[in-house]
Amino acid sequence: MTRNDTATQNIARPLPGSRSGLWSGLWWGLLGVAAFSFTVPFTRFAVENGHMSALFVGSGRAVIAAVLAVLALGLTRQKLPRGKQWLQVAVVAGGAVVGFPLLTSFALTTAPASHGAVVIALLPAATAVIAVVRTGERPARAFWVAAGFGAVAAVVFAVIQGGGLGGLHVSDLLLFAAVIVCAIGYAEGGLLSRALGSWQTISWALVLASPLMILLTGIAVAHQPPTGTLAECGAFAYLAVVSMFLGFFAWYRGLAIGPMAQVSQVQLTQPVMSILWAGLILGEYIGWQTIVGGIAVIGCALLAVRARNRGK
Repeated sequence: MTRNDTATQNIARPLPGSRSGLWSGLWWGLLGVAAFSFTVPFTRFAVENGHMSALFVGSGRAVIAAVLAVLALGLTRQKLPRGKQWLQVAVVAGGAVVGFPLLTSFALTTAPASHGAVVIALLPAATAVIAVVRTGERPARAFWVAAGFGAVAAVVFAVIQGGGLGGLHVSDLLLFAAVIVCAIGYAEGGLLSRALGSWQTISWALVLASPLMILLTGIAVAHQPPTGTLAECGAFAYLAVVSMFLGFFAWYRGLAIGPMAQVSQVQLTQPVMSILWAGLILGEYIGWQTIVGGIAVIGCALLAVRARNRGK
């Protein structure tokens, strides 16, 4: 039996990590989070001046990443996913390749990057819940307490830094929708990575979604030909190569090593990093709340990842 034959008939077991076990998954996850932490500020930077449309930024980066994916899959002669694995690939594509990039790109045309970090603050808790449903993991009560406090701390941190929600706007609805679809894509991708491999999972998802994303990119270019400064083009290139492709190598590797519910909590550090980048890159104000909030968020993340799983 090959690894591709293990599709979804049984929940794939976590990958063996290094000698340090869980910590191997955490370090891989943290590397992926560090790569993703530039996504919100760079997306905001790419769309804020109107030189590139939100549709182009959201879909075009997936097209470029799909080209890289085809090259990687072809050069290494990877086998096609089998049977129900294609359904899992479709779920990953719908959440991580199509849903999250498009929803956040449109939301960030009006919402500042620091406000958009609310999305990242909610993702770990959402991913943990979906991972538990999909894998049957049973985190200890201490994990849920720490994860809950971490989500609250991260949301409060992002809201204060962003100047408050000020009521429910269309951008907020888009961001909340992005949380849901991305959490599903993350959990399913971490599970599928145990059978296909981390970079193979995101690569096949990009390939599967490429016809739709090519169509959307064509529509975006026809409606508004993209322009931009060298810096804006650089931000878009990062979104395509790192946020949409290379970052998933580390992230899905970490989730595959697992336990997913615990590894997903390292993403609580992402709003801290994203808002710091928003201050440095976009010039958004960063005050004492950043320091206090950052300490609270990271502290809760450390408590969550140290919580042991209960016996099944």
